[in-house]
Amino acid sequence: MISQFADPANAITASGLAISIMAINLAVFGHLDLAVAVALWSLLADHLDGVVATRTQNRAALTGHVGKSLDSLADLVSAGVFPGVLIAKASNGAPWGIATAVVLALASALRLSHFNSVGHEGRYFIGLPTTYALPVTAAVVLISPLVDPSWLGPALALSMLIVAALHVSSLRVPATRGAMYAVVVIYCILASWLLTARELQM
Repeated sequence: MISQFADPANAITASGLAISIMAINLAVFGHLDLAVAVALWSLLADHLDGVVATRTQNRAALTGHVGKSLDSLADLVSAGVFPGVLIAKASNGAPWGIATAVVLALASALRLSHFNSVGHEGRYFIGLPTTYALPVTAAVVLISPLVDPSWLGPALALSMLIVAALHVSSLRVPATRGAMYAVVVIYCILASWLLTARELQM
């Protein structure tokens, strides 16, 4: 079973999962900027593993099935659990923060389960993919000090409730292709650098 991690794509997925767990621990200990900065690299791993998987020749069917399940679990942690932990911490454990975290986790799990069962329609996903949660989270965390630090918890909760609703909606979302991959990579690296720099200045 452990040999499945020898597959390059699965190893990248597992690395993304490990990164998400590190980010959760950073959030729990109050390093919110650094937590998001680290979590963004799990999004890069999520985009990279699919590219590597499709280009790996003679990949065993079992390895592909394991990779698909592992990818969904990694997505659930990075996009469904991590933002919720961030909200719970930013809200100081307020009931509305915890409730938002639960709603996001359930919506993410349903979205991923539906995708694994149905797939996508041509070039479109039905419902907002879970991978959108992290970029939205990063944007809110980046902007919050410019407005009011106390605004972070409620802003994260509101944005993630909207994201959760879109996860389970019938919205048609174009699949990430071509130049959009470059946009995602640039955004993640730039946001991660800005958040890390801000954390180190504290």
